[in-house]
Amino acid sequence: MALLAFALYLTGILTAFGLRTWLHRRRTGDTGHRHSHPPAGTWAWWAQVLLAAGLLGGLAAPLLDATAVLHPVAWLDHTATQWLGLAVAVAGFAAVVAAQHAMGTSWRIGVDTGERTTLVTGGVFGVVRNPIFTAMITATAGITAMTPTWAQLLTFAAVIAGIELQVRVVEEPHLRSAHGAAYDGYTRRTGRFLPGVGRTPA
Repeated sequence: MALLAFALYLTGILTAFGLRTWLHRRRTGDTGHRHSHPPAGTWAWWAQVLLAAGLLGGLAAPLLDATAVLHPVAWLDHTATQWLGLAVAVAGFAAVVAAQHAMGTSWRIGVDTGERTTLVTGGVFGVVRNPIFTAMITATAGITAMTPTWAQLLTFAAVIAGIELQVRVVEEPHLRSAHGAAYDGYTRRTGRFLPGVGRTPA
C-alpha cells in the first residue's frame, strides 16, 4: 500500500502542478507561477517552508514505509482504513484538478502583490473560498491513512499548517487589498475551507 500511496501522490502532484502549469501556459502564455521571497522568520516565510516540507514529505514518507525504514503507527494501521484512504486521496486529487479548472485564467501558484486577477466566487468557489487547498488537505489525509507512519503524520501536519498560514497571512490580505468590498462580502458569505466555517462577521 505504501508504494501505491507514493505512486498516487506523485501522479497527483504532477497532474495538479505540472500538467496544470502546462495547460495554463498554453492557454494564456503565462505559467501562473508567482514566486516571492519573504524575509526569513516571517509568517509568510514559514508558510513556504511548511508547504515545501509537506510536498517533499509526501514523496519521502511513503518510500520510507515501503522500504521498511519506518513502520506505520500500529493503532492507525488497518487494511480497511488504508483502502478508505485510497478512495479519499483519489477524490482529493480529482477535486484539486476540478477546482483549478474552475479558476480559469485566475489560477495562480503564489501571489504577486502588484497583480489583480478576477475574483472567482461562483461554482465550487461559492461553497468554500479555498477549494484547491481543501482538496489538497483531503488528498493528504487519504495518503496518510494509506501509510500512517510518524513521518507521514508530520507531513500532514506541515501541509495543514502551511496552508493555514498561506491563506491567512498571504492570500487573504492580498485579495482584500486587490478587491476591497467585493472580497469582504465574499468572506462574509462563504467559509474559508469548509462550508459556513471561517466566514468573517458582518
